[in-house]
Formats: sequence, structure tokens, C-alpha cells
Amino acid sequence: MKKYIVEGGNPLFGEVHISGAKNAAVAIIPAALMVDGVCRIENIPQISDVSLLLSILQDLGAHIRSINKNTVEIDARAIRNSQVPYDSARRCRASYYMIGSLLGRFGFADVALPGGCDFGGTRPIDQHLKGFKALGAEVEVQGGFIKATATKGRLSGANIFFDKVSVGATINIMLSAALSEGLTVLENVAKEPHIVDVANFLNSMGADIKGAGTDVIKIRGVDSLHGGTYSIIPDQIEAGTYMAALAACGGQIKVCNIIPKHMDCITAKLLEMGVEVEEIDDSLLVRRIGPLGKANIKTMPYPGFPTDMQPQFAAALCVAQGTSIITESVWSSRFRYADEFKRMGAQIQVNENLAIIEGVDHLTGAQLQACDLRAGAAMIIAALSAYGRSEIIGVQYIERGYEDVIEKFRKLGASITAEEVADEEAALSAG
Repeated sequence: MKKYIVEGGNPLFGEVHISGAKNAAVAIIPAALMVDGVCRIENIPQISDVSLLLSILQDLGAHIRSINKNTVEIDARAIRNSQVPYDSARRCRASYYMIGSLLGRFGFADVALPGGCDFGGTRPIDQHLKGFKALGAEVEVQGGFIKATATKGRLSGANIFFDKVSVGATINIMLSAALSEGLTVLENVAKEPHIVDVANFLNSMGADIKGAGTDVIKIRGVDSLHGGTYSIIPDQIEAGTYMAALAACGGQIKVCNIIPKHMDCITAKLLEMGVEVEEIDDSLLVRRIGPLGKANIKTMPYPGFPTDMQPQFAAALCVAQGTSIITESVWSSRFRYADEFKRMGAQIQVNENLAIIEGVDHLTGAQLQACDLRAGAAMIIAALSAYGRSEIIGVQYIERGYEDVIEKFRKLGASITAEEVADEEAALSAG
């Protein structure tokens, strides 16, 4: 176990290069299970969620070969096992994509619920199960496992209208339908860039998917997918995290290797807060010289403001001038970081899905505990903007989704290091 030590109060300057999208990678890797051939995936982020998913594929019988730090080849032709055990699935929420890929390939999947949660929890998977059933699968949830079986041996196309917009359900049903028989039409789907990326990956391997990125996706099932090479898009949320850090700390950074269009919803709020953003080819130059202004934020499905960026912007708004209001309309548990910010002197009040932030002149360093991936990133931002020293435990959450986060911030001039933690701190960090 590690902890991060942050000495705050310094502006950020320099360039940061963005890695491949975490949310795309954790869906594309399970999708590789469906490919009848060698699948070469480039621009994979080196994060713990990716490492775990690759190890699950190996446990199932896939051959994994690392070409370099961010490129792997996956050959899943020898896989005969369609069961993902609890010990593996519980450590990565994206393991539920194994259900769609295994069900599509074998007509059967037996996958432990991610994190041991049930589908009535804070991130229910009822829309996933609805979709599998519509495609002709019998689904049972018992003993912490999801068992899905195609009653006719192969799934059949169907018209599916999701009761709510769900990124996970959109991807999972898209995976399972790619090798089904006939036409599947998905309506009221999510439109995030990584959904388009998963569809593009599948199409590059021989799938027939149209409409990803719109309200309706049409999937005409094919008999098999062939091998090929695919490069994952840059990570919108990682890029937004460094932009939010610049907003909180001041200075000037160039955010490189991005798709600027994907950043529009984030850039718009930064401009509103008095941060300058200039587009330069596949980069954004982000600058704050004067005071940071307030903003009201409401999280929405893409192209709205992403829930995955809400905690990072909250960290910045803690040191903005005036009163900001954040409305969380996607995940109600997103505000668990608020008490940690208060330890730093933030004036933040939470009432159900609403947070009211009264900006203060500065935050003060404190002992902090990351409670999830994006909250952990927000605590780095808060600590970087604060006066004095902060220590952050629970950083294993951060490393689920951010590649080389310490080194990237250090190259921007931040004073941040990682240290091994004592046994008692490790126990607290593990929860």
C-alpha cells in the first residue's frame, strides 16, 4: 500500500500527455474475447483495472503478449471457459462486460457480480439484464453470480428501449448483440465517446454496428469477428482532471494527445470560471492568471457535463470566488469526498444530490482518504491548491484509472511523491 505526499500552493506549468481512455479500454479488452484471431490493441493505459482484466483473460485461457508499455496482443481463440470467478470480478466493476462478450461468443456466461454488489445497489445492472433477456437469454442472479444462457444456443436480435440512459448497459448489450442472429435496435442509449470507440473497435474486427454516438444503435449480428489492430482514443476524463487542476492552482499547461471536441462540455465550464482555453491541433492550451470564478454544474449524460468530472471541479470550486452549486443527476454517492474537503477548510454543504460550495481564499493541507477513483483525483487537486502538506491514503483507487499520475503532475511542477504506508494506515486505506 502507498500514500501520496503533496506540498501544495504552487501553480502548474508545462505539458501533459494524455493516455488511452480507461473507460474504453476496460470494455474493449473483454470485447477481444469475441475475436477469432489475434487482436492488437494500441494506446492501452497502464492502470490497475487494465492489468486486472488482462489477467482475467489469461485465467480464461487467452494468450496475452505485451508489445510495449501501451500495446498488447490478445489471442482468445483457445478459450473454452465462460466462468469468471468472484475473486477476480470483485476487484473491477468493468468485469461485468465479460457477461456480454462471453454470452455473445459461447451463448453462456457465469460471472461474479463486480465488487460483490447486487444490482439494486448504487450502480444497478437491471438494464443490462433486461437487454440480455430481450436477446433471448435466461438470466439468474444468485449467490453473487450472474448466470446467463442463450435458450436457443445463440442470441437473437431484438428491439430494446432502455428505461434510463446507461453507459454500461449500452456497451454490454452491444457486445452480446454483435454475434447474435439478426438485427438488434437499441434505443435511449448512452452516447459517450468511449461507446463510439467500442463500436469502432468491433467494426474494425468485422462487426456491423451503426449509430453509435446517437440515440439509436443498430447492430446486425455476424457469424464471427476477425483479428486486427486498433488504437484506443485519448482519455477525456484524464485530460479534464489536469485541466481542473490547472483551474485550482493557476499557471499554464498544454494538454496533449486529445480529441478537443470530446472536451467541449468541460472546456465550456472552465471558460465560464475565467480559465482561458485555446485549441491547438490535438492539444489544448489552458491558462489561469486571475482569480477563479464560480460556476453552477449539473451532471448529465454525454454531451452534458460528465459525472466522472464532478469531484475534480468541486475541488477547484472550493477556491473559487462566490457560491457554486453542483447538482449530481447520475450517481448520488458522488459527494462522499465532501467531508475530506471540509478537513481542508472548504465550505461545502451537501443535501442529497445537491452540493453548495462557498469559495474560500485557500485550503489547508490535511490527512485525506480517497474513497473512489474520481474522488481520489479530486483530493490530489485540492491538495495541490492547498497551503501546506497533505497526505492521501486509499490511492489504489486513483491508480485504477490514472497512468503515471505522480510523474505527470511532477512534470508540471507539482510537489507530489508516493511513500509506502505503515500497517495501520494500510488497514485504514483498505477500508
